Amino acid sequence: MSYVPRLKAKYKDEIIAELMEQFKYKSIMQVPRLVKICINQGVGAAVSDKKLVDTAIDEMSNIAGQRAVATKSKKAISNFKLREDMPIGARVTLRSDRMYEFLDRLVAVALPQVRDFKGVNEKAFDGRGNYTLGITEQIIFPEINIDKINKIGGMDITFVTTAKKDEEAHALLSKLGIAFRKK
Repeated sequence: MSYVPRLKAKYKDEIIAELMEQFKYKSIMQVPRLVKICINQGVGAAVSDKKLVDTAIDEMSNIAGQRAVATKSKKAISNFKLREDMPIGARVTLRSDRMYEFLDRLVAVALPQVRDFKGVNEKAFDGRGNYTLGITEQIIFPEINIDKINKIGGMDITFVTTAKKDEEAHALLSKLGIAFRKK
């Protein structure tokens, strides 16, 4: 039998039925699902030191379990000593099994490592059912060796769902294990 990630199985077995009952969907195809997780890290100091982007790519590849790519500047800004097509960040998009594996590690291992963690902000929905979570330190992930870190950087993690409303996306993500802050 082939391997199925824990959260993917939980989604199919439990969450779909719970969401159908909660929002009174008529078809199983109306139930919102997680499409992809995009992880993005901007490295502002990369203008002066090119090696910082390479380190960010390596760290992000370790965290995501998939090779990250460099993001390049779209236009030149002389005040920031930035030229066009200069590498200034790293990004990776996760789908399918890798997406569920990353979400499982994020919820079960990484987020509880955050100091004074009371849950993630509920106000970071975009109005179309997508949620963006900002992380200030990449060292919360167990894949990162703290001894080899020379600069602590943050990242943005965007959860893209098929939900039409933020309320549906909130219900989906909380059932998948993301702990939202109590009001």
